[in-house]
Amino acid sequence: MVIGLLRIIAIVCVAAACGKMVSKVKLPSILGWLIAGIVFGPYLAGVVTLDITNALWYKAAIKLFECFAGVMIGREIIFKKIASSGKQIIGITFVQSIGTFLVVSAAFLVVFLIADIPVYPAFVFGGIALATAPAPALSIVNEYHTSGPVTKTLIPLAAIDDIIGVIVFFTVISIVSGTSGAAAASPLAIAGMVLFPFAIGIFTGVCAAFLLKRSKNNTMRLALLVVFLCVSVVCGLLIDKYLFYAFRLNYLLIGLAFSAAVANIVPEKELTETLKLYSPLLNLSLVIVIVNLGMPLDYRLIAGAGLFTAIYILSRAAGKIGGAFLGGKLTKAEPAVTKYLGFTLLPHSGVSLVFTGIAVTTLTSVDSSLAAIVSGTIVAAAIINEIIAVIVAKFAFKLAGEIKE
Repeated sequence: MVIGLLRIIAIVCVAAACGKMVSKVKLPSILGWLIAGIVFGPYLAGVVTLDITNALWYKAAIKLFECFAGVMIGREIIFKKIASSGKQIIGITFVQSIGTFLVVSAAFLVVFLIADIPVYPAFVFGGIALATAPAPALSIVNEYHTSGPVTKTLIPLAAIDDIIGVIVFFTVISIVSGTSGAAAASPLAIAGMVLFPFAIGIFTGVCAAFLLKRSKNNTMRLALLVVFLCVSVVCGLLIDKYLFYAFRLNYLLIGLAFSAAVANIVPEKELTETLKLYSPLLNLSLVIVIVNLGMPLDYRLIAGAGLFTAIYILSRAAGKIGGAFLGGKLTKAEPAVTKYLGFTLLPHSGVSLVFTGIAVTTLTSVDSSLAAIVSGTIVAAAIINEIIAVIVAKFAFKLAGEIKE
């Protein structure tokens, strides 16, 4: 464990340096972090091995930093400020999520019919495609201090999008499992995966907020914030261990719900001062979360990327961009949101790989060749898409006029 920890610390330092170098050529630092994760991960240099990434302490630590990173989303969800645009955000999120599912599923349905392959994995691809990883886009928001309608829509949308993604994916997997003879996820388990992160985050956030309001010292407020975030992670880990028997909860959502509860109770002045002190920990958390996104990406699968990978990347992009455009038009969103929001929603490797692992486990018990198609396609697409998507997201913010020179 000690050697593994030292290796992780070394790679995080290298990743931070890579991010600085990448930013010198006007690209987001996240690209350097992601590349560092791929290069030093198990499939290339092997500085971090599969034994380390599969270790319980490593997985628990990543969940902790995911929760810390989620604070960035929740701090912007102040109900008084978003009350006027709440229906619009929900409308856009629903249209782009379901639109992505339909476009990707339809594309693979046609290809599988032509190739004489069973069609039900097409809907599995559609369910995986919904997932949007908020960390990459939010790290760009954090780095460039973006401000405007696209940023304001993206932050709460990231939370709602994750909820819809979990519901649709596990519903699809349950139907596929039920029709193919594999074990299906129960509706109660699906509801738990959606509701538990919010319940944990809100409960611990409310408890923390009442203590934060009574504290007169910013350092003490920061300590309380970090302690209660750690408590929320421990609660999540216990539920994962004894209820789901695996890491199924979304810890970004726990951090989001926690900070949203705090932001709606603690006065804005005190909260701003405390979050200023929290900023270095947030930056560290984002680096670690993004480096971890790169770790499981096997660069060798790029060589095997073919028609299915291209279809997945293009159909998912069409669903996200087209769905956000249509949702913006239907809800009468600002022109910048309608035009550019979809381009900020393309990153998704972290959540998609979790969904892929679950899908592969389900399909392996039915037909291992179908499981191989899903696994190979998504991992290859994740490597290619993640690098391209980060660059596209940065320029989308720039075209929307939300990155200041």
